[in-house]
Amino acid sequence: MSLFFEKVRPVALALVLAFACDVAQAGALAGEWRFGTDDGLVTASLHGTNKLVTGGGALSYSPVLTIACRADGEPRWTEWLQLNDGVSASRKITMSVTVDDGGKFDESWSVGSRGRMLVRDGADGIKRLFPASRLSLSWRFGLLSGRGQADFDLAGLEEAVEQIAESCRTKPP
Repeated sequence: MSLFFEKVRPVALALVLAFACDVAQAGALAGEWRFGTDDGLVTASLHGTNKLVTGGGALSYSPVLTIACRADGEPRWTEWLQLNDGVSASRKITMSVTVDDGGKFDESWSVGSRGRMLVRDGADGIKRLFPASRLSLSWRFGLLSGRGQADFDLAGLEEAVEQIAESCRTKPP
């Protein structure tokens, strides 16, 4: 019996440590925009204020919302939600959107790479966020998999979009 506990104890400690590090990282990143550029795409990314549990339930992660502008080409403005667990849809997914305490409305988002990225093109999606301080996105992972929800504190959004627009040499939406 003691052999069992000797084997299980290090695994349990590793899981506790991983969870503690993940919580500390999420606290440091929530509400802070991260900027980047890659192949003509200028981005600002924000970690969610909530956690999603991965398939097995042992680990959790914060979803990431990214707003992007393409310096040359169309679509010029894009937003996407990065997930660790993929959705089962292949092309389009219905996303329920709540901005601040306003009513919930549905939008059609494209399903990206391996179902782990949900994408919405167009400046109108980003423009709807300008007066907001909170964004909540909700979607179905699959027919039997339940729903996912990502919540974001949009503090600094206007400044982030203005910085992206300046880098893209265009006007904000």
